[in-house]
Amino acid sequence: MTLLPIGAEAYFILNHILRKGVSTLVELTRQGCYLIGGQIVPQAGAQGVETPDTAREKTIAYRILRAHDKGIDKKAMRITFDALISHDITFVGIIQTARASGLCAFPLPYAMTNCHNSLCAVGGTINEDDHVFGLSAAIKYGGIYVPPNQAVIHQYARECLAGCGSMLLGSDSHTRYGSYGCMGIGEGGGELVKQLLKNTYDLPAPEVVLVYLTGAPRHGVGPHDVALALVAAIFPNGDVKNKVLEFAGPGIANLSADFRIGIDVMTTETSCLTSIWQTDEMIEHYYQSVGRPQAYHRLAPEEGAYYDGVVSIDLGAVESMIALPFHPSKAVTIHALQQNPEALLRQAEESCNQQLGKRVHLDLLRILKNGCVLCDQGIIVGCSGGMYDNIMEAAAILDGKSIGNGYFDLSVYPSSTPISLAITKNGAAERLMLAGAVLKPAFCGPCFGAGDTPANNTFSIRHATRNFANREGSKPSDGQIAAVALMDARSIAATAINGGELTAATDIDYTVPDIPYEYDGGVYERRVYNGYGSPRPQEALRLGPNIKDWPAMPMLGEDLLLRLCAVIHDEVTTTDELIPSGETSSYRSHPIRLSGFALSRRYPQYVDNARRVLAMENERQVGQTPQEAKAALDKLGGSLERATIGSCIFARKPGDGSAREQAASCQKVLGGFANICYEYATKRYRSNCINWGIVPFTIDKGTSFDLADGDYIFIPGLRRAIANGIENIPAKALCSDGRVGDLPLRCAGLTHKERLILQEGCLINYYAAGHAE
Repeated sequence: MTLLPIGAEAYFILNHILRKGVSTLVELTRQGCYLIGGQIVPQAGAQGVETPDTAREKTIAYRILRAHDKGIDKKAMRITFDALISHDITFVGIIQTARASGLCAFPLPYAMTNCHNSLCAVGGTINEDDHVFGLSAAIKYGGIYVPPNQAVIHQYARECLAGCGSMLLGSDSHTRYGSYGCMGIGEGGGELVKQLLKNTYDLPAPEVVLVYLTGAPRHGVGPHDVALALVAAIFPNGDVKNKVLEFAGPGIANLSADFRIGIDVMTTETSCLTSIWQTDEMIEHYYQSVGRPQAYHRLAPEEGAYYDGVVSIDLGAVESMIALPFHPSKAVTIHALQQNPEALLRQAEESCNQQLGKRVHLDLLRILKNGCVLCDQGIIVGCSGGMYDNIMEAAAILDGKSIGNGYFDLSVYPSSTPISLAITKNGAAERLMLAGAVLKPAFCGPCFGAGDTPANNTFSIRHATRNFANREGSKPSDGQIAAVALMDARSIAATAINGGELTAATDIDYTVPDIPYEYDGGVYERRVYNGYGSPRPQEALRLGPNIKDWPAMPMLGEDLLLRLCAVIHDEVTTTDELIPSGETSSYRSHPIRLSGFALSRRYPQYVDNARRVLAMENERQVGQTPQEAKAALDKLGGSLERATIGSCIFARKPGDGSAREQAASCQKVLGGFANICYEYATKRYRSNCINWGIVPFTIDKGTSFDLADGDYIFIPGLRRAIANGIENIPAKALCSDGRVGDLPLRCAGLTHKERLILQEGCLINYYAAGHAE
């Protein structure tokens, strides 16, 4: 094996690690390997083994995938899931889409949690209106409704839905339950609609990468430390993009169930498709403890299983980590940052300000005082941070101490009511509160800017999943900016007892409490509505004034005329930039109002640009002549009679982050018909585009034609090309200065179903046209 090249963008400074004596923190081999006798054997040296395609079927991943694959082509999977789950940013749109497409009843368990817009102080009644809508939908269609603040989406799934050998689809990118033996996939709402209408989730048969764990974590090292080291090592080069991570190895036995899921939930940040782990007595005990012993089955790779690559992690070599703004992959050891704070903070500051496009200025060096890094806020929250073990160790570190009465503050959000009950009964909650921490209910808000938004130009350390720019709630348009760094709960607590001075948990003395988690699901039994299998079709949906149906979506014409309305040259464009989270998500049930926030924190002129193009298409639809579009078509050789007029976004690599379909649906509501990029950051964003009738074009990085805001692109015969599966599609571009040039576009890898959706204009139209299977 060779040490993984880290890449400049990751800030994972290898020489610092080497100075600390950790020479092989994370290793990667990109060549195929077999697992034989518990040992990793490179493909080139393996004797008497089966072919990779045959031996890949021996992985845990493929045994589960094949059990759910309804297709006949081994290279093209058609998956049906065992359960679905959504939260209150996504479930209204999903049900409205399914309802418009002929939904009668939920054909499989579908849980709707209310953990993202639980704060009902923004937007009047609209958040609680959506919660009431969710309950009425659960009653009408036979679903599961989890009231606000009872559990974050993924903790409810872990406690009540996951099972060994099962598959679960969620409309949230961190749908990961692999350490419990359940393959979770996070996708946009359109893919859940397909399952609700008894369709399939289609994907090429994925590659599988083995994550081989050895050793045991050091005292003070938590799951976020391991996760950040993993993400920093394999995200920058896209080594596992759209692949399955399969965890095995002797090190797993040294990890608690909470520790495992704390690593697993962060695999989303590697850009992998999903994850799965070998299971053992620890997971068997977990299912017994939550009252579902029947959900446990032993899972392990078969002898001679083949993997397309291997990531090896010595758990004992992992140190306390910190991911600097603005990505989980920008991770260094806390000790490295303490040893060279000015250089690393300056490097991060320069990169951040470049990413912000000079709209606001982040001053990271302000947190450096007398050679020490001072933090302003600590947050332990959500599906990664709010786990029982994390909170118990944080409470042990804080026991008998104080966070002080200065600028630093600390909030702790248990991820479910059963966890809150457990820490209340065993005294951990008391220890946290006596130290000055504030205990809050189950809520995902701080993770995406709907709670605990830090002050302007401050530095927040969080055990949460993401630290993207402005995701914490700041508004650059109002001159605001803040910075979030990711850390494990243990080091956040260690920092807290030092008044906000950055401290690694490995550097303090504390005793890990031996108090097992005592799960009490009584509150779920009393408060969660479970109507699966018992729909009540006579029940009326309760529609608040902010809940609106999707507007009519036009079909794709024979030709397509696009006007570029945003051109973004950032290395990666996140879904939080495409459609900001936070208070904007309060309008997620009103498609037109929500669309007004599209790209508002990254490219504010986009909405006005797109609306201008939509107005031209509306004119064309009623037989009028939009003069600007006609003039462009005259120069490009097209006609208004054949060409749909649509808006378009160019970004180098769009779609990293959330599974929220609004990143694509808002473009469509504004008249979007295509995206152009070098590559899509995630499968889920590309799928969202397709399901909303947005053609996912790519171009080569070396293309000679420079694209700019306001340019027109004409694609003759596009409808026929998509129908016939033509992947290389010629187009012409018209620049604002009148120049015309060729622009070779590519639209590769579309399935038959996806081609039909694009021709019809969106998934709703696809079902309305009678294409349902």
